[in-house]
Amino acid sequence: MTFAIDVRGINKRFGDKHVVRDLALQVRKGEIFGFLGPNGSGKTTSIRMLCGLLTPDSGAGTCLGFDVLNESVEIKKLVGYMTQKFSLWDDLTIAENLDFVARMFGMRDRKQAVAQALEELGLTGRQHQLAGTLSGGWKQRLALASCLLHRPQLLLLDEPTAGVDPKARRDFWEEIHRLSAAGITILVSTHYMDEAERCHRLAYIAYGNLLVSGTSAEIAAAQNLNTWVVSGTDVQRHAEALRQLPGAEQVTTFGTTLHVSGKDAARLGFEIEQYSREHELLVEQGTPTLEDAFIHLMRDARDQFED
Repeated sequence: MTFAIDVRGINKRFGDKHVVRDLALQVRKGEIFGFLGPNGSGKTTSIRMLCGLLTPDSGAGTCLGFDVLNESVEIKKLVGYMTQKFSLWDDLTIAENLDFVARMFGMRDRKQAVAQALEELGLTGRQHQLAGTLSGGWKQRLALASCLLHRPQLLLLDEPTAGVDPKARRDFWEEIHRLSAAGITILVSTHYMDEAERCHRLAYIAYGNLLVSGTSAEIAAAQNLNTWVVSGTDVQRHAEALRQLPGAEQVTTFGTTLHVSGKDAARLGFEIEQYSREHELLVEQGTPTLEDAFIHLMRDARDQFED
C-alpha cells in the first residue's frame, strides 16, 4: 500500500456552513503530514474525516485500505487520537490511566501493554504519580502513551504541543520521528512554523479550502516571493513606510528585523535599496521562509462565515 490515505472530493457541512470543500489529499505510509491554517479553518474536521472519526458528506477514497465513507468502524480500530486538551483522568495515576484505556480497548494483554507503554515513553519512574500533578510536558507524554497502547497504524495529533516548554516540544518531536521510522503514519495540526518544518509534507487549509500542499521548501518556493531583510536602529518605525513601497506585498516583523516581500524582484529591490540608503538602514536579500509563504497565502483567504 503506497498511500496510507488517498482521498478526493471530500466535503463536510454543519448546517448551512460548508466547512471542508472538495478536499483531495494523499499521505504516504510512515509519513509525518502536517496541517496548518487559521483557527476555524477546517483542519481538525479534515483530519477527523480522513481517519474515520467523522463521516464525510460526499467524496471518495481510502484510509489504511478501508473506504472512508463506509468502513469508518474498521479505520477507527487502527487510529490513535491525541486531543489538544488533556482528556485523561487527573485523579488516577499514570499507570491507572493507561490500564483504564487498555480496558476500554478490550485488550487481553493489557498489563504487558501498559508496562511496555510506560517503558517506551519514559514513564516507568512516575507510574504511581497522579496525572493531575503532572506538568504539561509529562501530561503530553502520558496522552501519547495512551494513544499507542493498541498499536495503531495511524496517529492523529491535534495541536499536541500547545502549552508545553521548548524542551518538551523537542523531545516530543523526537518521539514522533521515531514512530514514523517504525512505519506509523502521523497527521498533526500545528500553529508553530518550526514544527511544520519538522513534517515530511504539509497542507495549508484556510476556511475549508486546501490552498497548497507539499514539502516546506516546495510551498515556500511556489509563492514566487522575493524577500529582503531590513535591520537598523528602531527599524520597526519604518514598517508602514516600507509597506507603501511599489512592489511591496507584505512587511513582517522578525525579532529586530523586518521581512519585506513581493513578487516583482527588480522593482521592489530597487525601491528598498533606495529607501534603506536614505534612512541609513541595512538591507540584504534573504530566502523566503515558510512563515513568509503562509502570511502571503492568508492575504487572499477569506472567512466565508464572517458577517
